[in-house]
Amino acid sequence: MHPLEAHLQNVTRRAFLRRSGLGFGSMALGALLAESLGAAENPLAPRVAHFAPRAKRVIYLHMVGAPSQLDLFDHKPGLAQYDGKPCPDEFIQGKRFAFLRGHPTIAASRFKFQRHGRSGAEISELLPHLAKVADEIAIVKSLQTDEFNHAPAQLFLHTGFGRLGRPSFGSWVTYGLGSENQDVPAYVVLQSGPQAGAGTSLWSSGFLPSVHQGVQFRSSGEPVLFLDNPKGHSARDRRQVLDAVRTLNEAQLADVGDPEIATRISQYEMAYRMQTSVPELMDISQESKATLELYGAQPGKASFANNCLLARRLVERGVRMVQLYDADWDHHADLATRLPRKCQDVDQGMAALVADLKQRGLLDETLVIWGGEFGRTPMAQVDSGSGVATKPGRDHHKDAFTMWLAGGGVKPGVTHGRTDDLGYSVVEKPVHVHDLNATVLHLLGLNHERLTFRYQGRDFRLTDVHGRVVKDLLG
Repeated sequence: MHPLEAHLQNVTRRAFLRRSGLGFGSMALGALLAESLGAAENPLAPRVAHFAPRAKRVIYLHMVGAPSQLDLFDHKPGLAQYDGKPCPDEFIQGKRFAFLRGHPTIAASRFKFQRHGRSGAEISELLPHLAKVADEIAIVKSLQTDEFNHAPAQLFLHTGFGRLGRPSFGSWVTYGLGSENQDVPAYVVLQSGPQAGAGTSLWSSGFLPSVHQGVQFRSSGEPVLFLDNPKGHSARDRRQVLDAVRTLNEAQLADVGDPEIATRISQYEMAYRMQTSVPELMDISQESKATLELYGAQPGKASFANNCLLARRLVERGVRMVQLYDADWDHHADLATRLPRKCQDVDQGMAALVADLKQRGLLDETLVIWGGEFGRTPMAQVDSGSGVATKPGRDHHKDAFTMWLAGGGVKPGVTHGRTDDLGYSVVEKPVHVHDLNATVLHLLGLNHERLTFRYQGRDFRLTDVHGRVVKDLLG
């Protein structure tokens, strides 16, 4: 027997582990360093969810300004008998409103409702296209929020906090899951209409690494500002500059270990790849005539319909989070004219998005969310000068509003929650904004209590210290 073999036979397991401790530690350290280097090389590398996800990606349709749920989804025929009469005292005693003053009157909806599909969902005549996919959506009539002014309420919905500085919903999602495609951003923002409310703060990365910030695409003109090469410079010129800058950044990263340097490296490389991938992606003229007609989309024209089609093209290519912001839903006056006009802008495109995703086999893994930052009052808002309701609207209402969800593991064809006979208060199955966000994260395979980031000495999360998963919405 070889002397070494004889020696090994006399070594106990305990002695072996004691003498090999440094070796095991080195192996563990090496694995951690490899993981760290990989993260520095690609901060948006795909990550494993906390548990098996139902959805892999999200399309979030936000109607900036807050649509009137009482005229679109929450049918209240009981309002008709009180129309034009002073509202009950309990509605206004001790309550704060954005603009209502004095003793306002009740305002019934001027629009007809009808039940649709096997589910019998009640949907307004203003949304005839969405009514055709009623059996694919879950309507939540019992949403509640903490804020009653636009910018704070938008921030609260999208960041879990009513003031600036927190990461957006999309940033939390990419932080938790990474990206499926390294040639396009993980988080894309599309806008129709003027920027309003909290603006770009709604897709900010807050205190998360800036690689998780939303990237705004434009549906007409240059898709991403400053993406094209400067005049007189070729792709080869840009590649040489990027290689030189990358070398400098990598040296600094190795020296100081700042994750923002890793973000800078990643984003420069992403921008270079996007020069090829994005122009083709944004060219909806490649779609069939039938598809363009389904959405009501027109190549080269900026519109919500175009953005819905672009959203489908983006998720097809592995974009994790797409947010569409459509402006001008703040109807304090002339609701009878302005609301139908806005519904006409979005109805066909959003219904086509749900139908198109389903027929392409994408809806099961794509979660679609629609809604505003709060609801609208059952009381009329009159002209501030004369006090006469010549062209009334509705004021902000934080205690009851409606959103709908489709696909991505959501139970289709259900209506969740109920408000009182006047649509003022939630009386059944309330869903707070934190509950909504906890539920959406759950569908993505993320535990909202475990998705945290340490900042300024404490662990932060999207749902703060609140939130519960609404299990009735899970399919």
